[in-house]
Amino acid sequence: MTLFHLFLVAVIQGITEFLPISSSGHLILLPELTGMDDQGQAVDVAVHVGTLGAVVLYFWRDVGRALAGTPRMMRGKIDTPQAQLAFCLLIATIPAILFGLVIKLTGLNDTLRSMTVIGWTMLLFGIVLYWADQLGPEDQKTDDWGIKHAIVLGLWQAIALIPGTSRSGITITGARFLGYAREDAARISMLMSIPVILASGAVLGIEVAADADARLARDGVIAAGFAFIAAFLALAIMMRLLRSVSFTPYVIYRILLGLILLAIAYT
Repeated sequence: MTLFHLFLVAVIQGITEFLPISSSGHLILLPELTGMDDQGQAVDVAVHVGTLGAVVLYFWRDVGRALAGTPRMMRGKIDTPQAQLAFCLLIATIPAILFGLVIKLTGLNDTLRSMTVIGWTMLLFGIVLYWADQLGPEDQKTDDWGIKHAIVLGLWQAIALIPGTSRSGITITGARFLGYAREDAARISMLMSIPVILASGAVLGIEVAADADARLARDGVIAAGFAFIAAFLALAIMMRLLRSVSFTPYVIYRILLGLILLAIAYT
């Protein structure tokens, strides 16, 4: 891959991974709309590693709390805030893993990667995000996150395996419906992304490990670096803006892009 192609893929992944506008949808659309070759799974793994590094660095205090509580959680003791956070992240990840296996084993993952599907999910889930953001109460904080809400948000997160839905968008939507303030909803969503990205990256990594070579390794390192920078900047900007701005700008973008994609798909 050329340096420009790597840069383009990495920046798209980095920016859209944590904004509620769907990274998978944009990456699927890239070769369709530009005529470029598909970037392949090796680069997918690399950009996932880059975005994972960005969210871990940005939320390093929360990540440290979860890691500190993991040994206690593994012993079946959920009696500290750290252990509860680790357990909630684990619980919230299970539905996405199970749904992902169903999609992969049934072959639906290829069927869902279409412009029509992405257009509809962009449009419909953008409207649902607006509804949740405007009507959802703000009486819950991140520290209130418990097992019941982790299960609910885990089910919301599983829906994000449909391209165009947006993992961050759908979990933020679910959190807003549950009453979390915008910044807290985004924070929980970003923390939930860590085990999901780890799981998906591990699966993709196993699939491409046998075909790895020096060229792929070089491309992967470059893509991961670009994705890390783009993701960290996008995450920092979004979290800062949420103190004074709603999710409406992202909703408008989703609706406009969805309408354009549906117009292209049906004509």
